[in-house]
Amino acid sequence: MNGRESKEANNLFFTCSLIEYIARKTKNKRSDTVDALGRTAIEKIYDLADIYHSDNIETVSDDFIEKSDITVGSYDNVSAAKYAVPSYWDIGKVYKRLILGIASEKGLPVVDSLFEAYHSFVSEKIDDYNSSFYYNSSFYYEAPQNILNAFLDGEIDKS
Repeated sequence: MNGRESKEANNLFFTCSLIEYIARKTKNKRSDTVDALGRTAIEKIYDLADIYHSDNIETVSDDFIEKSDITVGSYDNVSAAKYAVPSYWDIGKVYKRLILGIASEKGLPVVDSLFEAYHSFVSEKIDDYNSSFYYNSSFYYEAPQNILNAFLDGEIDKS
């Protein structure tokens, strides 16, 4: 363990942040970005994140966009946001915590948990910066367990 988190947690944080960066740059939904990258590229990013992290994220994203032949889509949740948009690092942290929680709760490998997280209804809620999930219920971002519980329960607790 170097620093406050394990190498694996740091690698996952970078992987999720890069997915967010690529999705914003190519205007694609996060699940579509994960699918376009594919398991092999995501495993490579995760395994080598400490190396990629030392490079410029713009360069790294361009390389993966090109290698994965990711085309520009029409999903632009950043432009659609009415309020302040969290950084790709902020969103990477949210996904990292969710994925680690899924891996722990379900006993799944991290990359399998990543695919589950990005293909869940929770992903759509995280990426809608105008939703009540984000603004009116900001505790979802402050308490990672609430996001995990929503994922595990298949619904958002409105109490």
